[in-house]
Amino acid sequence: MVDIFGDDAVWLVRHGETEWSRSGRHTSTTDLPLLPEGEEVARGLAARLADVPFTLTLTSPRQRARVTAELAGHGDAEVDEDLVEWDYGDYEGVTTEEIRRTVPGWTIWTGTCPGGESAEHVAARLDRVVARARAATGPVLLFAHGHALRALTARWLGLPVSDGRLFRLDTATVSVLGFERESPVVLRWNS
Repeated sequence: MVDIFGDDAVWLVRHGETEWSRSGRHTSTTDLPLLPEGEEVARGLAARLADVPFTLTLTSPRQRARVTAELAGHGDAEVDEDLVEWDYGDYEGVTTEEIRRTVPGWTIWTGTCPGGESAEHVAARLDRVVARARAATGPVLLFAHGHALRALTARWLGLPVSDGRLFRLDTATVSVLGFERESPVVLRWNS
């Protein structure tokens, strides 16, 4: 199979399931392993990615992303620190429901993370990834995390990071960004 999305496509893969992603706990800096089910699903990604001639493959340094890349047949992915998950600061390991007990209506997209990253900081580092992907001379493959990839998608489309809220992203899924003529678009999502 050749890349049906073209040479300027950016393929996004969210890591396989971990204990915390299963329970809805915010996971950024805590370096959790994949669950056995997460490993199995990650292995299943290999066939879907095997025939695309990626010219640049990047991964977050967190083991859940690196192991997903390896199991999906891309163990040679280059580690890029800009692909780490949004730093949740004091909310690390805490669910949205727990946060909302003291901060009603809180979301990562509209609230703040005490001791963590601001939306502006997330935008700056993901803009570097977008620039790197656009400069590549062929399809790009990125292994990373839910909120980071949703924010990256918003930035790809020229939207503020907060619009990442519009893109639900499940574990071990493949999404593809690209262009329609000169306009950045989502070509496939959460498949």
